[in-house]
Amino acid sequence: MTVLDGNIVTVAMPAMQRDLGFSGPGLAWVVNAYLIPFGGLLLLAGRLGDLLGRKRMFATGLALFTAASLLCAVATGQGMLIAARALQGVGGAMTSAVVLGMLVALFPEPQEQGRAIAVFSAVGAAGGALGTFLGGALTQALSWHWIFLINLPTGLAAWFAALRILAPERGTGLRQGADFPGAALVTGALMLTVHAIIGAGHRGPLATLLLAALAVSLFTGFALRQARARRPLLRLRLLRSRLLAGANAVQVLMIATMYGFQFLGALYLQRVLAYGELATGTAFLPAPVAIGLLMLGLSARTITRYGAYRVLLGGLVLIVAGTALLSRMPVAASYPVDVLPPLLLLAAGFAAAMPALTGLAMSGARPEEAGLASGLFNTTQVVGGSLGLAVLGTLAASRTGGLLARGAELVPATAEGYRLAFRAATAVAVTALVLAAAVLRPRSR
Repeated sequence: MTVLDGNIVTVAMPAMQRDLGFSGPGLAWVVNAYLIPFGGLLLLAGRLGDLLGRKRMFATGLALFTAASLLCAVATGQGMLIAARALQGVGGAMTSAVVLGMLVALFPEPQEQGRAIAVFSAVGAAGGALGTFLGGALTQALSWHWIFLINLPTGLAAWFAALRILAPERGTGLRQGADFPGAALVTGALMLTVHAIIGAGHRGPLATLLLAALAVSLFTGFALRQARARRPLLRLRLLRSRLLAGANAVQVLMIATMYGFQFLGALYLQRVLAYGELATGTAFLPAPVAIGLLMLGLSARTITRYGAYRVLLGGLVLIVAGTALLSRMPVAASYPVDVLPPLLLLAAGFAAAMPALTGLAMSGARPEEAGLASGLFNTTQVVGGSLGLAVLGTLAASRTGGLLARGAELVPATAEGYRLAFRAATAVAVTALVLAAAVLRPRSR
């Protein structure tokens, strides 16, 4: 549910734009208002989970997420919707920060842990991919408000189940301390970075550079804070692990590619190919089916047989191939010929790469640091999605705007903007592949 809400709004965005009057660049904030607090607060939420107990953090996050979903559903203006989405992001961070650490603790044996991570990855990936289908179906059949109302029964059921099923767990107590200033620094840095990218085409270069410099200063302040704080959110020594640091860097690039594809692919189907909301959601449906089948049926066994490194590289090759095909999609594209093949390539690549990357990242952390490593991995996942969405969306909008200013027709100009973004996504995916091949190669014993 928390992953699904990162992109369930994608197909519904044109309807939201019509109802609430969003500008083109401003529309991206409907997604990023959720992703930024989600990513920026994961480390703090993970630390608070250690202090207050993971079950308590999980249940509180679910309650906040569900209540914020109701506020999103009844939003009547841009400000109310964006604020409610930010609250959803806070609840999602509280819930998600503790999950992977609990899984690693519950399944210490490598084979069982591999299966558990495969199921965890499959559920998250399927939730993300199903978002486009559910968003389209609910928006066309009812209205965009229902994409948030659907969270209420799910959230309540999960909350009651958590209270009844999860074992009680006592934390170490708030007296141990949590780095609230560090959380404020990293969240503010992410917000300024995305704001600088999204508005770059509508403000002067000097203002954009000033925002970027301020974001860099906040990131620097966060790093200095973590180096000097008594109980930092992120122990910088974690990044000395080649596998952990490398896997997180690869993940930022890979998730940037995938989030950009989901966001821009849905808009391409609607604005270029004139698909309705339901048709767009249905067009994406093969992706979660393929991801679920491959992750649950093949991922753990394939990783056991061939090793996580080789499976990761194979998955990234498929992602590169998928984005390269998208960058050549014609204006009058055919779904079976031009849309479905890259969609399946991306789904298969992600299904192979994500569990392998998760295993490599967690294998680079010591057992007592599994919670921090989990929080870092989840954080970079959301950071990659937010930055990828901002950069690729801004590229597409700028290219389209430039062509329209020179007298081009709307649909061809829009298609060319998206193709440019897909070419950029291909370059990002190639960078991820090269980085993974160079940094994550197993060392001979």
